Amino acid sequence: MKCWHSGYMSPEYVLYGQFSDKSDVFNFGVLLLEILSGERNSDFSVTEVSVSLLGWAYHKLKEGRLLELIDPIRETCDSNRATRSILVALLCVQEIPIDRPTMSDIVVMLSNETLSIPEPKEPAFRSNWQSQQLDYLSINEMTFTSMIPR
Repeated sequence: MKCWHSGYMSPEYVLYGQFSDKSDVFNFGVLLLEILSGERNSDFSVTEVSVSLLGWAYHKLKEGRLLELIDPIRETCDSNRATRSILVALLCVQEIPIDRPTMSDIVVMLSNETLSIPEPKEPAFRSNWQSQQLDYLSINEMTFTSMIPR
């Protein structure tokens, strides 16, 4: 089952129509997760744990199975670098812009293998936020048509 996703749009743009100085960081994080996993965020197949690539990656982090996110070429990749890259990508896609790193921080985290990376918070679009918002709406099953000529 395929589902519509924000693709590369940051949550602040999707929800409020505003860009922040961290919108590009969000885009970079989505792109990095797509490259690492071999999946497109906009074409991600709904799973039992998530409706987005971002949510699936976060779920793998919480399970302690990050390397399962890597495209099948994982046998040939450096697992430490792959893990660092996924963690950095998850930091980039956090929902609140101030929680995301700057691009210069990203470069340092990816190039310095001894630097510790903080635990990412829950990413934006982790679950089906559209259907969650629909839960708050009431559905009126009654319609009324007035037949008054103009």
